[in-house]
Amino acid sequence: EVQLVESGGGLVQPGGSLRLSCAASGFIFGSYDMSWVRQAPGKGPEWVSGINYVGGITDYGDSVKGRFTISRDNAKNTLFLQMNSLKPEDTAVYYCVMGTMRRVGPRKNWGQGTQVTVSS
Repeated sequence: EVQLVESGGGLVQPGGSLRLSCAASGFIFGSYDMSWVRQAPGKGPEWVSGINYVGGITDYGDSVKGRFTISRDNAKNTLFLQMNSLKPEDTAVYYCVMGTMRRVGPRKNWGQGTQVTVSS
């Protein structure tokens, strides 16, 4: 059974930083592209960032480019998202997604999500 468990979310002030993690199990993590997707209240899902299966290629949405960094540790089956210079508009539930690098992907491939709130 595929499991994706996100952690690291929380409340942070504007300009602050958070590091999200996604622990993967139930599939060969190192064989799949991965992405981070977020969904703010009342809005549709937004693709945030993606990384290829070996970690050598990354991509970012325009709204986070230069502030967020995606990475992965295939030996530990873990995906990361380092978020710096956070803005109130980054407030959302963040999900890791299996099997895609540049798309939202089907809901069945998402984790349960972690809440990020940026507020003073």
